[in-house]
Amino acid sequence: MSSLDANPDRIPTTILTGFLGSGKTTLLNRVLTEHHGGRVAVIENEFGEAGIDSELLVQGGSEQIVEMNNGCICCTVRGDLVRILVSLAERRDAGELDFDRVIIETTGLADPAPVAQTFFVDEAVQDNYLLDAMVTVVDARHGSAQLDEHHEAQEQVGFADRILLSKTDLVTADHVEAITARLRQMNARAPIDRSDFGRTDINKLLDIRSFDLDAILEIEPDFLEDMQHGHDDDVSSFVYRSAVPLDPDRVEDFFSSIVEIYGTAMLRYKGVLNLAGIESRMVFQGVHMIFGATVGKPWRDGEVRETKMVFIGKHLPADLFKAGLDNCATGSSVKSSGHA
Repeated sequence: MSSLDANPDRIPTTILTGFLGSGKTTLLNRVLTEHHGGRVAVIENEFGEAGIDSELLVQGGSEQIVEMNNGCICCTVRGDLVRILVSLAERRDAGELDFDRVIIETTGLADPAPVAQTFFVDEAVQDNYLLDAMVTVVDARHGSAQLDEHHEAQEQVGFADRILLSKTDLVTADHVEAITARLRQMNARAPIDRSDFGRTDINKLLDIRSFDLDAILEIEPDFLEDMQHGHDDDVSSFVYRSAVPLDPDRVEDFFSSIVEIYGTAMLRYKGVLNLAGIESRMVFQGVHMIFGATVGKPWRDGEVRETKMVFIGKHLPADLFKAGLDNCATGSSVKSSGHA
């Protein structure tokens, strides 16, 4: 059995996966801004209790974005995924929504198998959706270590129909060649392309009908039966929030200091910053020792200007991080509204 036999009237769906910080949201922004001849419904899943990625996505009004941030899409909230997919299809049929395809961006800690299973074991989903492709983004700089340390990263590569190598500009040509060879050894059937800063050929990602169930069953014969999945308890997340403007220089000093100590344990940290003297939100993203900020959307009149950052890592001292960011505030004796 193969997805090539699928009913063409079903809604093509792309699962976008890749480990924390690999560049999934950057790529998704590219898809949403580049002309591809259709409207997209996006389902966002994050590891943690607060949504961040939807704020990092460009939104021009032609896309539908649904957040799932109360657990990992591949385990605790998989039932929510089914309900969201069915609801989207029903609203589309009723003329309430207009979209041609769906993109599901999984959390970086997701095992892709249970997500893909949804399209074969749930009848309502199977009737309305076609699993078009599994696209996996791999961080060229950190990918080798992530593959060594995390089963989820290995699964994401093994299940991929397309592999995109990001951040190749941060490593040598020999390093790119080495990790490419490793990826080919892990998954010989998936073409490997580059996606630095999200730049890639979108036509190779959408409507390609490349998810092959037979090939997946060769990797995992119990793919359609095994519904269990869990996460390494060493990994956790917490969120920092504050409506008090932060001093840009203090923020830079804070992150420079903490990555020196905790950088290897900081799998992913991202969000929006409310910086004093800047009339636009700053989009902040970091992976391990590498971090940076870019100018985002201007703050609207009357809008609450709030810093919101999510940190995902191993045994990170949440109270210490929150106190450090509190000390970046322009006022004194400020307490965050962050919560673990």
